[in-house]
Amino acid sequence: MSTSTRTAGRLGSSSDPGAASQPYLNATLAGFLDGLAARTPAPGGGSVAAVTCAMAAGLVEMAAAFDGSGALDGVGERAHELRRQAAALADADGAAYAEVLEALRMPAGPGRTARLDLAVAGAIDCPMQVLEIAAEVATLAADVAARGNRNLEGDAITGALLAEAAARSAATLAQLNVSMLSRHAIGDAHLERLRPGLACATRARERAVEAYVHAERT
Repeated sequence: MSTSTRTAGRLGSSSDPGAASQPYLNATLAGFLDGLAARTPAPGGGSVAAVTCAMAAGLVEMAAAFDGSGALDGVGERAHELRRQAAALADADGAAYAEVLEALRMPAGPGRTARLDLAVAGAIDCPMQVLEIAAEVATLAADVAARGNRNLEGDAITGALLAEAAARSAATLAQLNVSMLSRHAIGDAHLERLRPGLACATRARERAVEAYVHAERT
């Protein structure tokens, strides 16, 4: 039985097709945390990075909604879409990791190597997507911190901090997964995408914090 199947039974209801296909997203918070703490391979760091990114986007969406000027409506709409994308990656990461485990169980040989490279590529792609989404979420959070309702500034800053944490976690996981690739497949991982995304998330977090400091001084 695969990791994703075991986890679905633990976190979701087998009578609910949606819960079976998205066991993390449809779990209660308590259920997800219990699953995270359980002695099973998934959910793990990749799913947590995705959920953290989704929560950051949710904070941005909420903070933007409290801006009465309408100037941040576009920010809120984009944060909503990014929240949806990041949340879906929580389950996708668990499924991708299950594929890696299946490949690792195969007997040694060219077939195993090929399947493992394919599975690991999927396990790298999920955190890479989280990184890119998180960088954009952090940027939106900084926009809200600088231009939004001052009463929601703390939420926007928290969103920026969480988004940066998700970006850094995702980048680290992608780098770790590369170690499982065969030599000829490493170049296809495109790790050059990591640095710009991390730099973007860091600059956004700094801008969000600076907005708070500036507001305190004025």
